Amino acid sequence: MLDIKILREKTEELRKATADKQVDPVVVDTALELDKKWREQLKKVEELRMERNAVADQMKGKLAEEERKTLIEKGKELKENAKSEEEKLSELESQRDNALKLIPNPAKDDVKPGKDDSENEVIRTWGKPTEFDFEPKDHLELGESLGMIDVESARKTSGARFAYLKGDAVRLEFALVQYAMEILTEAGFVPVIPPVLIKKQTMEGMGYLEHGGEGDMFVLEKDGLVLVGTSEQSIGPMHMDETIPARSLPLRYVGYSPCFRREAGSYGKDTRGILRVHQFDKVEMFSFTHPDKSEEEHEFLLSIEEKLFQGLEIPYQVIKMVTGDLGAPAARKYDIEAWIPTQGKYREVTSTSTTTDFQARRLNVKYQEKDNVDYLHMLNGTAFAIGRTIITILENYQKKDGSVLVPEALQKYMGKETIS
Repeated sequence: MLDIKILREKTEELRKATADKQVDPVVVDTALELDKKWREQLKKVEELRMERNAVADQMKGKLAEEERKTLIEKGKELKENAKSEEEKLSELESQRDNALKLIPNPAKDDVKPGKDDSENEVIRTWGKPTEFDFEPKDHLELGESLGMIDVESARKTSGARFAYLKGDAVRLEFALVQYAMEILTEAGFVPVIPPVLIKKQTMEGMGYLEHGGEGDMFVLEKDGLVLVGTSEQSIGPMHMDETIPARSLPLRYVGYSPCFRREAGSYGKDTRGILRVHQFDKVEMFSFTHPDKSEEEHEFLLSIEEKLFQGLEIPYQVIKMVTGDLGAPAARKYDIEAWIPTQGKYREVTSTSTTTDFQARRLNVKYQEKDNVDYLHMLNGTAFAIGRTIITILENYQKKDGSVLVPEALQKYMGKETIS
């Protein structure tokens, strides 16, 4: 949620920033109008309180019996009026705050305005696209032939877009987890296995339910719970309603959990194999940091993502999102896209976002530095989306005979050099 001062003092800039995120700026006008009504109502309530205080002061003096009775009646009337007007004030505040929640976090000044992902910019590449002297197989063909991926059995038990990972796929998953955990714990991240079911109001606090976000989530209406689409959604609220000493920042966590998404609108090759499935595992980074260190922390998270993929020696490119591809909470976002040989293009494998104080305000997470208490900044970044990382390994490390080399960085965890 935004600082109310931005709505009041930078209205035009906010309208433009909202439109740049492909959200109708009428949400700004609605919030502004409700804020105006709230301030008018606040003035009315304060005037009634002043009248009550004046009557209370008069009651302290020496009064005739009739005067006292009159003041008592007036005090009761003012009390009832004040109660009624305070209820109106509370209702207007709730309406205004709900309207404020519909305004997305403005993008950072260095983010390029753009309508959608077709306008995203490549800011650098690493490695050269893998080439073969034979016709490469895609990850599903390789995974099935090596006994690693079984979508047909999953189709019987769960339906489309689920998979069993088996044998060396499971070993590969835990090799990736160990590899990531080793690097991240050395960098000061605290490992966390978070809940994968969170309260609906908690998910709302993270800013993912507005603008159709709920459509990609599995919601258990009966229980008021939501299955997380990424562990950041349950790590972010860990410090809800807390004030953290500035000397303790940054707080860095690395979470490992299953994730659940409807993947609505996916079709074609994206639904083949394990590229876009309803359930997958993920290693996720999350930082709570001082606002002055926020920019530095975002670049740090991106550098960790690059270090992990460079360690696997997977070719990739770094993409910087335009405003229209950011989503509501993010003020800036980078993606890493890894090379997929059978598709002849780069596909997203990680992302890292700064949400500035947007989520912290909604969750009431603050820091204290001497006498100053204010909202901190929250950032997130993927270490490994396991399924997609397995895809990149299978496709880039395949051999002509159908076997797959294990990246050198993972061999000590796998205990082998080749999957065959």
